[in-house]
Amino acid sequence: MYQVRTDLALEAREKFENDNVEVKGVKVKEEKPGKNMTVTKVMIETENGAKIMGKPRGNYITLEAPDMEDFDEDYHREISRQLAEILKELMPIEKKELSVLIVGLGNREVTPDALGPRVADNMMITRHIIRKFGKYAFGLKRNHQISSIVPGVMAQTGMETLEIIKGVLKETRPDYLIAIDALAARSTKRLNRTIQITDTGISPGSGVGNHRHALNEESVGIPVIAIGIPTVVDAVTIVSDTMNNLVSAMETTRRLEDIGKSISCLEEAEKYELIRELLSPNLNAMFVTPKDIDESVKRLSYTISEGINMAFFPM
Repeated sequence: MYQVRTDLALEAREKFENDNVEVKGVKVKEEKPGKNMTVTKVMIETENGAKIMGKPRGNYITLEAPDMEDFDEDYHREISRQLAEILKELMPIEKKELSVLIVGLGNREVTPDALGPRVADNMMITRHIIRKFGKYAFGLKRNHQISSIVPGVMAQTGMETLEIIKGVLKETRPDYLIAIDALAARSTKRLNRTIQITDTGISPGSGVGNHRHALNEESVGIPVIAIGIPTVVDAVTIVSDTMNNLVSAMETTRRLEDIGKSISCLEEAEKYELIRELLSPNLNAMFVTPKDIDESVKRLSYTISEGINMAFFPM
């Protein structure tokens, strides 16, 4: 069966919109909270909607900021503020003191996959201070206990991420878990420009075909909030988009008009499978990332960590 290879619920929903298919049990709400910024909430409310979308029931909030790759401190600070507000919607941060474990998923040795570890490096960690000096150590109205861990990947540790996290949870007993990971997108225009926040948890590596055990409330026993930014797109998608542009150009050229029309008659699924076969076996498992990904990941990790810090420690 043809499926869009993406971690973003927004892109999965867009495919059905493009096919003029209404998905029952799925609601979409769009807001524009700031200049050149869009927040889209995809709410999967029924099991039928979850089955069709290929994602668990829950809330998927996508923050799109087309200028997120630019080095504009004010713009990134506003993105962090919006992220903080979204976290407050999903967690009772302003109602009670929480103990929260931040998990930086991914491999810090592979730049496109280093987002999670770098966010964890930039977090304001307070659990050890509060446990030693008391709940009023920071002089705040609510002193949330924040701890973090970077569990690495199976190739480094020989253990499933879930196994490591379960051991930490057993000892520290937090109220919430926030997992940060790099994602895969369907559209190149969303690379490093989109943040997805969801209360359904995450399956590490699912976007690139490395399916590990899911981190969700069912598997770890506490609510899991997942935050991610798409940093890669698969090669098949890029070729498919290029092919569509080529067909459009062919249809406007007399000599190539017939060829263009014959290709355009293929359904999107047929085009996708055709390209996968043509790229096989050497390129259909390849994922592509922007050339300035090192600077992007460094900058975006600060944006996300600042947003989480703002949510728990408003200044």
